[in-house]
Amino acid sequence: MASPPSRPAGQASQASTWPQFLIGQPEQPVRVLLVDDDPHMRRVMSQELLGDARMHLVGQGCSVREGRRLIALHEFDVMLVDLNLGDGTGFQLIEYMKTMRPVAEAVVVSAMEDEEHAIHAFELGATGYLLKNSWFGNFPQAVLQVVNGGASITPNLARRLLRRLDGQAQGPRGILQPGRFSPGGERLSEREREILRLVASGYTSGEIGKRLTISAQTVNTHIKNTYRKLQVRTRAQAVNLATMRGLLY
Repeated sequence: MASPPSRPAGQASQASTWPQFLIGQPEQPVRVLLVDDDPHMRRVMSQELLGDARMHLVGQGCSVREGRRLIALHEFDVMLVDLNLGDGTGFQLIEYMKTMRPVAEAVVVSAMEDEEHAIHAFELGATGYLLKNSWFGNFPQAVLQVVNGGASITPNLARRLLRRLDGQAQGPRGILQPGRFSPGGERLSEREREILRLVASGYTSGEIGKRLTISAQTVNTHIKNTYRKLQVRTRAQAVNLATMRGLLY
């Protein structure tokens, strides 16, 4: 039986110095799924992942169809996904993944540089967006960032998103506006923000009702009003958009 390939000394050293309290230890590596229709890019990413003892590449695909099959077949922690797939888009896979594996993280790796694509990916539940031609880090680093509760965004895209959000936060005379408004311009009530914070913490409508001494039906009414104000359709979308816009704090 052939012996497994040896890992580069530098990456083995990275794994040995990785703090024990963080997710991604050599004895329990982060499980990664990779979907990209560019063979060269897929090879580059897979080589980086296979070369890091903190990573376990559980499967690779090149299409929406293959991605769906892999998502249903494998247990995994993070999916690296391109947006431009031959038979569809990475958006479709992120939505499907969040249905099948709701606790898994999604990191977009794409050549599409406009902010609209990034914001849409975040609304669907992605926690990372890397531009293929502008990524200064490495793919294991991005995986470790999101699986440990952070976000991974290519620096120049992050700067553009910050400028965009800063522009939205200022009024017509450049005066900074309060950050409690939804995309449609309506202010979220304090109760709606309180319930949304509890939704973000994983509580069900019934559990939220008990904590706030209101009925589950009243909770759902507040959630529906929040959907309308944020112009979203799911709890995950509401939480992601509200977090990104600073509406929960």
